[in-house]
Amino acid sequence: MKFLLLPLLCLVAALTGCSTVSRRIEEKSTYFNTLDAQTQERLKRSAVKVGDTQDMVYIAFGHPDRVREKATGTSQETIWIYNSYRDEYAGTHFAGYQRRVYYNPRTNSRYVTMEPVYAMAYREHTEEYMRVMFKEGRVSAIEQQTNN
Repeated sequence: MKFLLLPLLCLVAALTGCSTVSRRIEEKSTYFNTLDAQTQERLKRSAVKVGDTQDMVYIAFGHPDRVREKATGTSQETIWIYNSYRDEYAGTHFAGYQRRVYYNPRTNSRYVTMEPVYAMAYREHTEEYMRVMFKEGRVSAIEQQTNN
């Protein structure tokens, strides 16, 4: 039974899991098939450039984590914001006490001690790594985080 559970869980995760480029291509296949081969390969590598459409950015990166609208006196701008997520080690923290029972063969008795327990702690770290700005449905600018 245990041997069947893991593959089943993997299959469920794959079917309901996060969006991949190939899934997004399949989802937008009608639009994707109208693009030239060079653009298709670029989107498969998750590369976008100024002038691309919102559908092209969606195929390359998926749904944004946040969407912002910016209105100026002359134009309307849409900003897609993408974040990166990682767990960050936060150190070792006191988690409570553990009861230990020891046997003393000399006295033929047992005694109980309470020992502190420590556990490694992690915190989720979220960081914005890219903004894609659209004007009139086309990419007008791309801001991307660099690791310097």
